[in-house]
Amino acid sequence: MTAQGTDSDRDGDAAIDPRQFRRCLGRFSTGVTVVTYRTADGERGATMNSFTSVSLDPPLVLLSLARAAQACAALEATPFAINVLRADQMDVALQFAGRPNPRLRVPWDTTGAVGEPPALAGTVATLICRPWRRYDGGDHVLQLGEVLRAELREGEPLVFADGRFMSTGLPLMDGPLIYSLDGPPAPGWAGFAHRLHHTAGAC
Repeated sequence: MTAQGTDSDRDGDAAIDPRQFRRCLGRFSTGVTVVTYRTADGERGATMNSFTSVSLDPPLVLLSLARAAQACAALEATPFAINVLRADQMDVALQFAGRPNPRLRVPWDTTGAVGEPPALAGTVATLICRPWRRYDGGDHVLQLGEVLRAELREGEPLVFADGRFMSTGLPLMDGPLIYSLDGPPAPGWAGFAHRLHHTAGAC
């Protein structure tokens, strides 16, 4: 009988190469968000792609916050907005990622309700959240937010993969169109017909 590996055996394993690990994670394409919130000094924001859905009931989302980031401490007790950027908002992503353009006028949304966190205009989606729970995540903190309001808008999302910004590109014409995650996918020909109808209707 072969003995199972012990904790001491695993401790002796070679450490993972941080650069290789980061490159592997970069192969997982994500959307791009800017998380905005209000401080005593005014509106603040941070570009993040470490964002995911968690629960529908209650409606929860998760952000992975670097412990050294200003947003990490601020979001523990401060309501925040998650702004899902549109494909042409790369300049906004860079603005809140530490590469500001002095000529860029930040597109703040001035239509929000009184008392809500600041949000950005022109995004493809906005989630207004309040802090719910947070957990240890190594050199990051996992911040859960309860979604109080969600807004959806037309447009293609900005995508980040392999260290670069990109757009979603064309849909796979030979793949199935999934109408609902709760039901079976439609056959390929139905997906093609649906997209053709949608394109014709937009002309």
